Amino acid sequence: MIRYLINRVLWIPVVLILLSLITFVISRMVPGDPVKLAAGPQARPEQIQRLTEEFGLDRPLPEQYLRYMGGLLQGNWGYSISNRREVLPDLLTYFAATLELTLVATLLGLTLGIPLAIVAARWRDLWPDHLSRFISIGAVSVPVFWIAIILQLVFGQMLNWLPVSGRFDPRQTYPTTITGLLLLDTLLVGNWQGFITALRYILLPAFCQSLLVIALVTRQLRGDLLDMLRKDFVMVARANGIKERIIWTRYLLKNALIATVSMLGFLIGFALGGSVLIEFVFDWPGVGQYATKAALLLDFQVIMGATLFIGVVVVLVNLITDILYRFVDPRIRFS
Repeated sequence: MIRYLINRVLWIPVVLILLSLITFVISRMVPGDPVKLAAGPQARPEQIQRLTEEFGLDRPLPEQYLRYMGGLLQGNWGYSISNRREVLPDLLTYFAATLELTLVATLLGLTLGIPLAIVAARWRDLWPDHLSRFISIGAVSVPVFWIAIILQLVFGQMLNWLPVSGRFDPRQTYPTTITGLLLLDTLLVGNWQGFITALRYILLPAFCQSLLVIALVTRQLRGDLLDMLRKDFVMVARANGIKERIIWTRYLLKNALIATVSMLGFLIGFALGGSVLIEFVFDWPGVGQYATKAALLLDFQVIMGATLFIGVVVVLVNLITDILYRFVDPRIRFS
């Protein structure tokens, strides 16, 4: 295991360097002048030239890339051209919102997807199975932005139950920042009113983002459960008179969840990098929305920083998932 971890850790810098190089090349290929956009239409040529030199955009591209990577090694993620602020503090703030949304969506997806899979496998080819498969297929077939808009109209405008944009009620005192995750921060200080408010704001975007998790978990777990039902140990357990509830919870579900656990790294990584649409529809202040706005302004420093930051997180999440997979299934051996 130690050899496996060392090998994975040694590959992390290689992956990030390739990711940074690809992002740098693509961002520089986009037509337009970020300095002119940041300076505004009334800027004089000397002002544009001064800003170009200030951000090092007058230097050759290879030198720009090496200077940026050298700054990263010193903990300097650069400055945003559009708002003249450091990139790293903004990334940490926006990433906390995206991380909270992703964690809640994943938890919600597992909470709904696992029971759907059990129902589908328990009553195979009957109406509960058909209903479960209809839900799982529909969750990924219908455009998520359409579902988001419908939920906003129903729960926000018609019923007035839940807010449809933002992360917290601006009329209330913003919770004390400890971890950046509002649900956790409000619990740590015992702010129950703030917790309920943050929960109401995150429910709709988290549900929309959980649809992919529900679909994949339901399909994967249902197939694994049906496969386990044909195993000899299940027939032996039934022959020994073990209750059906115990067979499903202690034997079937425990073994069938192994493949689902291995899929969690992919789901969390995909959600972290693919939450842009949800964040825009619900005006959620996450890193996806932050990076997209920077891309529209050709803010290279922010684009590079957001891409590398998400890349680091995804690599670490997948590494942790692989390690957890080993503990869930002791038969797996690292090589």
